[in-house]
Amino acid sequence: MAERPASAEMPQGAGHPASVARAEFAELGPGPGPEAPADIQLLAEVPLTVTVELGRALMRVRDLLALREGSVIELDRAPGSSVDVMVNGKLVARGDVVVVEDEFGVRVTEVVDPGGGS
Repeated sequence: MAERPASAEMPQGAGHPASVARAEFAELGPGPGPEAPADIQLLAEVPLTVTVELGRALMRVRDLLALREGSVIELDRAPGSSVDVMVNGKLVARGDVVVVEDEFGVRVTEVVDPGGGS
């Protein structure tokens, strides 16, 4: 599980996951611009915690303390399964892990319906 505020600085460059994400989101149209209502503009700079969950594992404290470099933790998902993308602890999307020039990213494949369905 990796956590990073959405406003965190990330190095930019061609092929970088942040660049890939911008390119994929560009299809959705521009974000809030100068023509957006003032109430939306207020939200444009609100920091959010974005979490990508690869899977979960239930461990005893003694097993956790025994972890060393190179230890393997078995997760509750199969390799190649979608990962969950959560914003402030709420599931908003699912996607696939991608690697671009030694960096990890997530390609969003499904946006979760806020009404409870997926």
